[in-house]
Amino acid sequence: MKLSRSSLLNLLLLAVLLGTLPAAAWRLWQGGDAYLLTTDFFADLLARLSGPGRVRFLLQPLMAIWLGVRSGRQDARAGRPPFFWALLFHGEHRKPMWREAIACTRDLIAFAILLDLLAQALIFHELRPGAALVVGAPLILVPYALSRALTNLVARRRQNHLPAPRAG
Repeated sequence: MKLSRSSLLNLLLLAVLLGTLPAAAWRLWQGGDAYLLTTDFFADLLARLSGPGRVRFLLQPLMAIWLGVRSGRQDARAGRPPFFWALLFHGEHRKPMWREAIACTRDLIAFAILLDLLAQALIFHELRPGAALVVGAPLILVPYALSRALTNLVARRRQNHLPAPRAG
């Protein structure tokens, strides 16, 4: 059985997250340290922006935007509604578009979470898996979803403004 690069990345992420859970659970049990959405979490978020790996806050969203533009063009060519609109109001498109979004961004999300854990280790000398999930996934999903929806809208508008082909 041959493992793909994507499978290896996801296995690594799973192993790291499972490996960090006991220490996180112990911190929560011992001191009630929920960490997420506390003032410490937000202060640490600012430290991530200036510490090792800060370039990822630019590169990863740019990659997500590129993937979103590609998916948005495919949506427009297929005549599908814009991404958010489909998720909210078109039940027949909801599951396929959500699955496609996850398949398209899965590796980038895994990489973002792993990089956040690495940055935590370098900056704070401890790992907080919940924070890595809260920071890593939106860093990819938000720019992807926005660029996918906007690209679809722009592409559909351009398609509607093209002159009709002449019969000749």
